[in-house]
Amino acid sequence: MTSANILLSDRIVGGLLGLLIGDAVGVPYEFHKAGNLPPADEIDMIPPPGFPRSHSDILPGTWSDDGAQALCLLASLLACQGLDLHDFSRRLLDWADRGYCAVDGIVFDIGLQTSRALNALRSGSPAQSSGPADERENGNGSLMRVLPLALWHRGDDEELIWLGARQSLPTHGHSRSRIACAMYCLWARYELEGIEDSWQTASTSLRKLGPIGGLDKREIELVLTPPAQTHGSGYVVDSLWSARIAVDESIDYTATIRRAISFGNDTDTTAAIAGGIAGIRHGASAIPPIWQKGLRGRELLDPLLRALINAR
Repeated sequence: MTSANILLSDRIVGGLLGLLIGDAVGVPYEFHKAGNLPPADEIDMIPPPGFPRSHSDILPGTWSDDGAQALCLLASLLACQGLDLHDFSRRLLDWADRGYCAVDGIVFDIGLQTSRALNALRSGSPAQSSGPADERENGNGSLMRVLPLALWHRGDDEELIWLGARQSLPTHGHSRSRIACAMYCLWARYELEGIEDSWQTASTSLRKLGPIGGLDKREIELVLTPPAQTHGSGYVVDSLWSARIAVDESIDYTATIRRAISFGNDTDTTAAIAGGIAGIRHGASAIPPIWQKGLRGRELLDPLLRALINAR
């Protein structure tokens, strides 16, 4: 099946599954340098025998904070029929404190910046200003979760840019993180539409419409300029570009996930970001059945997935 012939529903399901499965496949390889990983063709949901798994007490097929926060966002969008930062932040706290949207209710791998933001929320800070906004506070924690917004949204590009940037505020307040989220939403939107050069189309839209919504032109160009090297790190611009390379260099979903993980370092997040786009591009039917079957937490995912399809 050619990309243009994939049904919208298959793309939407593929996007959400692609994010969660990418996250789950990447979890055991997190924090390892690229040179210490298995060969790409041996990277799998269950690593090769003898590989020193990260989070060794977590069962294979389990999504991490990336997937849980993405589901928090999706649940909030569906319940509120729009982006309500107060409701979304409440769900993030429910996740961190009580395991909401986490497989088995077990929370692990919370980023330092997100932890500080959640502490601020607990102390009563408003959701629109609780996320650290220093230039050094540009982790990938809001980028990794934003895809459900693009899958759910049916408005125009200008609104999507604004909402994508706004959902970052509770945990990541700097304009660079917000712009990266907006760019990813546009990229996903044009993949949903089956546009061949989705990245370039999204870049053009962001450059034109981002400043209208108050996004800084210089920061937009910084996000859209490829780093000298990509490392699959936790830095938001590196994460975005590592994911783009993984998608562009791969012929299918499986290859995309393996390429994303092969960067090393923040493997679950790079694979989640790339996996969401690859899932949209190739459709849910192109995600390996063994990975779909191995994904844990379907009792949490499936009701939200059905509601998302119905909302479209």
